[in-house]
Formats: sequence, structure tokens, C-alpha cells
Amino acid sequence: MIAGLRRATAVDATRVAALVDRSYGHYVARIGQKPYPMTVDYAEAIQAMRGFVVEREHRLVGFLLLEATRDHMMVENVAIDPGHQGTGMGRALMELAEAEALGAGLTELRLYTHQMMTENQAIYRRLGYVEYERKVVGGRPRVYMCKTLSRRHV
Repeated sequence: MIAGLRRATAVDATRVAALVDRSYGHYVARIGQKPYPMTVDYAEAIQAMRGFVVEREHRLVGFLLLEATRDHMMVENVAIDPGHQGTGMGRALMELAEAEALGAGLTELRLYTHQMMTENQAIYRRLGYVEYERKVVGGRPRVYMCKTLSRRHV
């Protein structure tokens, strides 16, 4: 269990957007535009999908956004405050994503990242994800990855 974890609500949207900006802001110079997560309407996304936040000392430090489809769970976003990166929170949120997928009867977890976010791709590979597609969406080159889950992941 992650300390300070709870379901996201619409009132979290502004703070989620600020967390995402802190988490992804350093990529703007590298890729020449805001990464997709920095352009999302989080009030709408939280209402439409499964969102979770991690709050510590009245500050959001982690965020996970999931979307269930008919045959898989999509990790739409995972964001960790820069001051909390490297603490295991990201891994714990990805484990929560796996548990949510299995709880919904889904055995595949998918995600995507910008092609130039190579360190994210490396992290996902270490977590057992494999690349299955590359395509450009909204002018952003994405790398799509997936992981097959089984009950042993819970």
C-alpha cells in the first residue's frame, strides 16, 4: 500500500496538472514541445477514467490515470514529483495499475511514451513491458508498450 494514496476527484484537477508540469517540464526542451500529458484537461480525464493520487503533507506527489478498454487496461499517465522520483513510488503505482487491470478481468496492461523519452522506455522494459508499435499521434512520435499479466502479479 502506498502512503497517501487515494482516488482522484475533480477537485484534484488543478493540482494534478501542476504535478504533471513538474514531472514532465524538463522534456519540453528535449522534444521541442510540451509532452502530451502536459496538454490534458485533467478535470475531464479524471471524470472519464480511473485516477489515483498520492498526497503527502498536503501536496500531490504522484498520479496515475488508467483507462479500461474491452481487452486491456491503458496507463494514460503516471507522474511522480521530481523530489519523489527514485523512491519506488512510480513502481508502486505501476503495480497498482496491474492490480486494477486484473481486478477488471483484464490480462494486458498497455502504455505509451514519447519516442525521445528513452529513459522511460528503459524503465518500462525493466518492468517487463515490450514494444509493440510506434506511431505519430497529434504530432508526437509515440512508442507503445504492453505487458501480459497473470494472477501472480497481484
